[in-house]
Amino acid sequence: MTSGSQSLWPVLFEALGQTLQMVFVTLGIGGLAGLLLGLGLYTTRQGNLLSNRPVYFVLNLIVNIIRPIPFIIFISAMLPLTIKVTGTSFGPTAAIFPMSIMATVATSRIVEQNIVALDPGLIEAARAMGASPLRIIATVIIPEALGPLILGYTFLFVGITDMSAMAGAVAGGGLGDFAIVYGYQRYNFVVTWIAVGVIIVVVQLAQLVGNILARRVLRR
Repeated sequence: MTSGSQSLWPVLFEALGQTLQMVFVTLGIGGLAGLLLGLGLYTTRQGNLLSNRPVYFVLNLIVNIIRPIPFIIFISAMLPLTIKVTGTSFGPTAAIFPMSIMATVATSRIVEQNIVALDPGLIEAARAMGASPLRIIATVIIPEALGPLILGYTFLFVGITDMSAMAGAVAGGGLGDFAIVYGYQRYNFVVTWIAVGVIIVVVQLAQLVGNILARRVLRR
């Protein structure tokens, strides 16, 4: 794979490293923050452990405002704040900041929806035994929802990979940037399809691992 006399394999591997950096850092930050936000959405619902209508209204409003924004528009709109926080407007570091915010919001809904589906009787039984809300969350809610949550986070991994590719359109680096600069802009569609193939392999591996982990948890 070349562009003129330049071999693009080293560039491809560098782009793959940047994509994995963006995906895993975003998954770590957004996954954890989204878990906390999702638990907040669930527990502050009316009739739940920490029922608080004003808090739920604010959290729900924030999620509903951010989540529908197309990521390519969101990353552009966040540019001034991104520069203030990260000190740069391009590269993986700049991309991770808006990606983490969007991943947090997306994760919160995944967490909330999976927890809402739990049998309320389990929580009521823990309440009747005098367990504190924090203890119920740690020993009942999260363990019972773990299998579906793993599948949800696997889906999130795919979504974050998609965001990392879109970040390439605004100089975020990674495979998206590689496909645009060395493929689309130079009419070298072999390069573009190789980038697509690499992304498919990454996603398939993540899906395989997620399915295996979820299956093991659900069989306990």
